Amino acid sequence: MILAPSILSADFGRLAEQVALAERGGATVVHVDVMDGHFVPNITIGPPVVKALRKVTSLPLDCHLMIENAERYLDAFADAGASWISLHVEALPHLQRAVAHVRSRGLQAGVALNPSTPLGALDEILPELDYVLVMSVNPGFSGQGFLPGSLGKVERLAGEIRRRGLAARIEVDGGIDETNVRAVVDAGASVVVAGNAVFGQADPEAAARRLLQAGRS
Repeated sequence: MILAPSILSADFGRLAEQVALAERGGATVVHVDVMDGHFVPNITIGPPVVKALRKVTSLPLDCHLMIENAERYLDAFADAGASWISLHVEALPHLQRAVAHVRSRGLQAGVALNPSTPLGALDEILPELDYVLVMSVNPGFSGQGFLPGSLGKVERLAGEIRRRGLAARIEVDGGIDETNVRAVVDAGASVVVAGNAVFGQADPEAAARRLLQAGRS
């Protein structure tokens, strides 16, 4: 299990410190939620924050682009220091071209699926992906409750990846905490995103450690 805490729930006035605490707790990826107020009903951050993060951590920066016209900004995020970039199948008419461009920049490329988007949307692109991000909440806000139906979706995706002999990892994002993280991992996820369960706690270092223990126990 790889823990990727989402900075969406962090204190942005102490961002470097909070990321360092999560890393000491065992986090090995930093998840960066990018929202534009169009594809999702919220506005968050862009390449300048990614560039600032790159200066204070050596961990991979996992940029989840919940934005329209994401292909316009791929180079900006790559130049800022992104390590992974995930793109929403629902927001990109030319998904394969964008995925190929991400990989041409030497980054890991992923595709994200909203809760109501069927796995069939991945049929053609799956062999080209480093990971699939399964949303277990409707994207746009932190602090939402985990959608239980996501577990079956992860199980089916894991089975399809095995059946086709592919190497894509499964990442799950939304409402994950100590009560459900083990079920998410058992379903087939290897990367777990958590916001409130880490940065929403008084001690992000201890919270990250507890979450990892719960997922690996």
